[in-house]
Amino acid sequence: MKKIIQWAVIILFIIGIFMLGRCSGSKNVNQQVLSNSLIVKEIAELASLEVQGNASIKRSNVANSGEWTDNLKKVFAENTIWVTVPYTAKYGVDVNDQNFSVSQQDKVITVNLPAPSLLSYELRLSQMETANKKGWLMFSDDETYTDVQKKLYETSRSQLQNNGQYIEQSKEKIRKIIATYYSPLQYEVQVKFGNEAPKRLQLK
Repeated sequence: MKKIIQWAVIILFIIGIFMLGRCSGSKNVNQQVLSNSLIVKEIAELASLEVQGNASIKRSNVANSGEWTDNLKKVFAENTIWVTVPYTAKYGVDVNDQNFSVSQQDKVITVNLPAPSLLSYELRLSQMETANKKGWLMFSDDETYTDVQKKLYETSRSQLQNNGQYIEQSKEKIRKIIATYYSPLQYEVQVKFGNEAPKRLQLK
């Protein structure tokens, strides 16, 4: 709800600036829109990409090789655990004064932003699902579940940190929102993430 309110305030503010520019026809208003890096910064920070899914892990001391020793282990000493937990991850840019700038040269505006990254990752443990298979001589062990949960968090977070598809989706979302902000002006706009080459935006 808080995020919706923030977006509503920003959108209303942008509309107000554009309406003022139309009514007055003032070049100063357009210049204020161009150089208002604070608004662009807030837009980039709020344009986070939220991803939801399920993280799962299986840990077992049985190799399923089919050998008689493995079958014997299944009966007496197997300890197999499955854990599945829903997650929520957010991708976006961590903006500060050193890695963000808005510059203008002739009719070209360049927005420099840091490369998007995984900003937050949360496992919804209240919705966790577990299952296990134990041999006759094995007993429940809470420490084992705790260790499996920790491993699940580390491995799934690492996979999401390096997920190029979600990072590209985050870039595209930021580009579209910045394009919406600048679309009423007759300027070419390009966005540069980190050390990559700037990409020109398609303004409507």
